[in-house]
Amino acid sequence: MNTLRVAMIGYGFMGAAHSQGWRTAPRVFDLPAEPEMTVIVGRKADAVAAAAHKWGWAESATDWREVVARDDIDVVDIVTPGDSHAEIAIAALEAGKHVLCEKPLANTVAEAEAMAEAAERAAAKGIRAMVGFTYRRVPAVTFLRNLIAEGAVGTVNQVRASYRQDWLVDPDMPLAWRLQKEHAGSGALGDIGAHAIDLAQFVTGLNLEKVSGTIDTIVKERPLLDSGSGLSGTAGVGMGKVTVDDIAIFTGRFESGALASFEASRFATGRKNALQIEVSGDKGALAFDLEDLNSVQFYNRTAPSDRQGFRKILVTEAEHPYVSGWWPAGHMLGYEHGFSHQVMDLVEGIVAGTDPHPTFADGLRVQRVLDAVERSSDNDSAWTRVAADVPAQVR
Repeated sequence: MNTLRVAMIGYGFMGAAHSQGWRTAPRVFDLPAEPEMTVIVGRKADAVAAAAHKWGWAESATDWREVVARDDIDVVDIVTPGDSHAEIAIAALEAGKHVLCEKPLANTVAEAEAMAEAAERAAAKGIRAMVGFTYRRVPAVTFLRNLIAEGAVGTVNQVRASYRQDWLVDPDMPLAWRLQKEHAGSGALGDIGAHAIDLAQFVTGLNLEKVSGTIDTIVKERPLLDSGSGLSGTAGVGMGKVTVDDIAIFTGRFESGALASFEASRFATGRKNALQIEVSGDKGALAFDLEDLNSVQFYNRTAPSDRQGFRKILVTEAEHPYVSGWWPAGHMLGYEHGFSHQVMDLVEGIVAGTDPHPTFADGLRVQRVLDAVERSSDNDSAWTRVAADVPAQVR
């Protein structure tokens, strides 16, 4: 296999980020196949044609069904709102295309189950599927995961994970699609809380077993865009109801018995993109902050008492995950580099015939946690079990 011809469905913010990954990865890493940016798809012909020109796609189209059916497409990359993930992904897998789908995997558990089942059927035919939890591929995060697996913190006793932003503090922010349940599935919980959940499970190697939490909508109405759907137009044509959460705070218990606390907020004034995690064990602790994404903080409890304290490890050495393809030590990487690493892992998995992680089954596991948090909130924050009947890929 010399070429993988890629079709990307969607062209918003994530379209730009994924385009960066497809464009850059083959120029930085020695990939076993060359990704070819064949076609980008969107509903508005002029806008998607402009995106194709700007981001380097060979052509544009407006009908994703026609594109998925094309014989000259090998990979379908889905960066649309969550309400279309299941339909597009299942159609692409059944058409024999490898699939990369942005997180969260779907808007409901039922959709995620159908997607995971479709991916399992496709895997038997050599077709691969992956979820875009890109923060796993920040070198410092992968390095932190590796340190925990090596026993650097010992037995994990506690995890604290949060993802805080402030872009909704202004009540005059228009009613975008991310604030409408029919398009987004959930609000802060699914949009950014999903990242915190996946990160906690990824770095510890543990799955959440039950949760207790509360979600809330702080600003319940916002100015409508002229379409009334939040997908296009200008503000100033009335008010519409916000149908998703603005903030989610919950506790979780891992299968090991360890406790975790989570926060997902788009009302954390002054926090722009603060994804943070800290893992505490009986031998030490590790911490990561996306707003300082080239380092981890490490506390070694086994060191002499007069030398203990958190120390900063700069994750820019060639020996660190993913870093060898980039710059000399000390030269920082940024947000966009994770998307190149995502392309590398996907391409290598496809060519090797192995499932690149996170799989759709992993995405389903996160979806089940999101669902359990919502059910807990609806039941006065009662402890709620995360469904365990997941596909074999997770078990």
